Amino acid sequence: MYEGTDISALIGLLDDPDESVYALVKTQLLTYGADVIPNLEEAWESNLFGMLFQQRIEQLIHDIQFELLGRNLTRWVEEGANNLLDGALIINRYQYPDFDEEQVLKTLEQVQQDIWIELNSNLTAFEQVKVINHILFQLYGFSGNTANYHSPSNSFLSVVLETKKGNPLSLSLIYSIIAQNLDLPIYGINLPRHFILGYLDRFSLYKTNDIYKTDVLFYINPFSKGTVFSHKEIDHFLEQLKLDTKPEYFRPAHNVSILRRVLKNLEHSFKKLNNEDKVKEIQFLISCLNKEKSA
Repeated sequence: MYEGTDISALIGLLDDPDESVYALVKTQLLTYGADVIPNLEEAWESNLFGMLFQQRIEQLIHDIQFELLGRNLTRWVEEGANNLLDGALIINRYQYPDFDEEQVLKTLEQVQQDIWIELNSNLTAFEQVKVINHILFQLYGFSGNTANYHSPSNSFLSVVLETKKGNPLSLSLIYSIIAQNLDLPIYGINLPRHFILGYLDRFSLYKTNDIYKTDVLFYINPFSKGTVFSHKEIDHFLEQLKLDTKPEYFRPAHNVSILRRVLKNLEHSFKKLNNEDKVKEIQFLISCLNKEKSA
């Protein structure tokens, strides 16, 4: 929290009915960044000036947090986008800037621990997936949110972990993040209309040393409680959609592409809710990811 009369004086001017004065004050306060948020929150709680004052403070806090989120997302891309969980947590802060990240990590760790206890080196790839499916979908009760499929909440990790309901992509994120932490080669596949997972062929991975060029043993659909299916079934799915087959429909997607799809889902959700302000903000976040040309 900043100390001194200058900040307090600036915040007090947020109540000025003159829009030009407000614009100047807002610009100045934005330069302080996230450090000024405690001051703004304290002023909001004091409720000294009324509704307009509180609304302007709420918008200012949102603008500061959104600007920081965009910078963090851009930095995540520039640093290689190697940690999918980190990217998902950045996006989570769009809707829930004050969510308990420690609780999210603790929940994931607990699920991972329960799966690890049931795994052993003698299990086949298919048997390993059966263990994950049992823990995630039977023990913990994760399932597809069929009742509110297009709800924005399905795209935010903290909500999905709390409600145990999500869309194909969010459930796949949780599944793959835990699997990879357990050294199981399960990665996201950017199939049109339905995000899925692939269990990579370890021998192929050893030869290529590149997950994006590795053959897939079989595919997993977390939205249907971990159903396993084959390459031919994807061919059939694409035929039904009247889409040509492309290599990227069968092999792991880059983390940037996965987060781009998370944001595209959010863009679609907010369009259905006619929330144009949020649509524009999500489009800006997508542009942050698009700065990585190779993704």
